[in-house]
Amino acid sequence: MENASARNLWGDFLDAHLEFASEDAPKVIHFCDNEKDANTCAELVCKDIKRATSHSLLGLQYRKERLPQIGDFAVVTDWAGKAKCIIRTTSVKLVPYFAIHAEHARLEGEGDKSLDHWQKTHWDYYTRELSEFKRTPRESMIVVFERFEKVFQR
Repeated sequence: MENASARNLWGDFLDAHLEFASEDAPKVIHFCDNEKDANTCAELVCKDIKRATSHSLLGLQYRKERLPQIGDFAVVTDWAGKAKCIIRTTSVKLVPYFAIHAEHARLEGEGDKSLDHWQKTHWDYYTRELSEFKRTPRESMIVVFERFEKVFQR
């Protein structure tokens, strides 16, 4: 783990939870593709408001990233890379974009937590994300809906 802030937070977590000492080092993540949203999402996770995220399956595939798995740990950082908390994946579901419902939006905890807000912001994000690969989002595209719990914060 190259990020010193994340490494220190993971070390503090392991000091308090020796039962996870044999776990591989977690991935270090920030949400979103811009500073304002990344910092807002990190704070929402720390406040136990944001408890889910939605990846585009195509984006994961094009970046050759594996699907999240139940039990995965991640260190959440702000845009600048300062570790904020540690999360652990509790559920992963593959859902067509058109089938995302209000409960998904509420669990993501962003904006006014409405489905309308979720659809607008995620469509815009997926458009930016997939344009790098000369692709566009579709209503039928698969979204990887990941639920998580915050397990550690200083």
